[in-house]
Amino acid sequence: MDLPPFELERWLDEYEPNADLMLAESGVRSLPADRFDLDVGELGYVIPTDGDPQFRADIAERYDRSADEVVLTCGTQEADFLTFMALLEEGDHAVVVSPTYQSLKSVPESVGSVTEVRTEPPAWDLSVDAVADAMRAETRLVVLTNPSNPTGKYLGPETMRALYDLAADNDAYLLVDEVYRMLADDPHPPAAALGPRAISAAGVSKSYGLAGARLGWVVAHPELADEVRKWKDYTTISPPMLGQHIAKQALGEQEDEILRENRAHAKANRDRVAEFVDDYDLDWFEPVGVNAFPTVPEGFDSGKEFCRSVYDAESVTLAPGEVFGYPDRFRLGFGLHTEELEDGLERIGRHIDAVRGE
Repeated sequence: MDLPPFELERWLDEYEPNADLMLAESGVRSLPADRFDLDVGELGYVIPTDGDPQFRADIAERYDRSADEVVLTCGTQEADFLTFMALLEEGDHAVVVSPTYQSLKSVPESVGSVTEVRTEPPAWDLSVDAVADAMRAETRLVVLTNPSNPTGKYLGPETMRALYDLAADNDAYLLVDEVYRMLADDPHPPAAALGPRAISAAGVSKSYGLAGARLGWVVAHPELADEVRKWKDYTTISPPMLGQHIAKQALGEQEDEILRENRAHAKANRDRVAEFVDDYDLDWFEPVGVNAFPTVPEGFDSGKEFCRSVYDAESVTLAPGEVFGYPDRFRLGFGLHTEELEDGLERIGRHIDAVRGE
């Protein structure tokens, strides 16, 4: 494997630590630890190492699957990585829908080859025909995020069924990172419920405000899930005990309340971003989730130039569109606490006005 630098993470490593405000964060503001029972007893491994069987069964029920088709992981990032390792070999091909989180393209590309199917503004619609045209005899996997990171586009059940049928007809798999799915007011059925050749990767970080719990999962048919387990033995061995303990509560007795709060929070903050976008004549797609992907304001040549200048002038961190392959845009995360978002938007606006001479 020859992995390239993870551009978003390298950018954040440079511009996040000393910033006053972080508006490149891609999840809902973190929930306080005192909301949960944190007593797990001895801090050992989770046994068995793919997660508590009853908890796996509870998650599996959400996908109309069985417990042996669920593997708990250290976050959704590991869920995606282990799936790539379990499925792909040298010479295999993947079709990746973009824009997307870099690892969903870079990891399969480091093992085999990738054809990128780009979606474009203003609607970021995905052409299933374009995916079909990108398929090859050696295509093993079709990959996307739904809802999208960074655009917030949420593909509907009809499109997902068409993608699944396309993958299955070509003896390939459909892998969908669904970490934002539960922020939708009325979430569509998950990908893994489509059939045995669909794989769902998800977790409690983005929709539930529990990034620090580091608890994710893969849902795949039993033979593939066993391959994921095999690879997991060489990475983190078991999911975090405390993370699993918190996730049980978040997906159990607290779930309805957490999701109700987080959806209302995301909507209220999205409305504030909509006003900002309108005030500064930016183009965007109103997203599902907590990521906005608007155009770079007039007066700036690129996403990186804009984001660097905002950081230098106002100590606010944003994510440039270049790290997603779209240099005329930037990602603004609006899941943070509302007062921080409002402060950040005021600072960004002040900088735009200063550059425009207003």
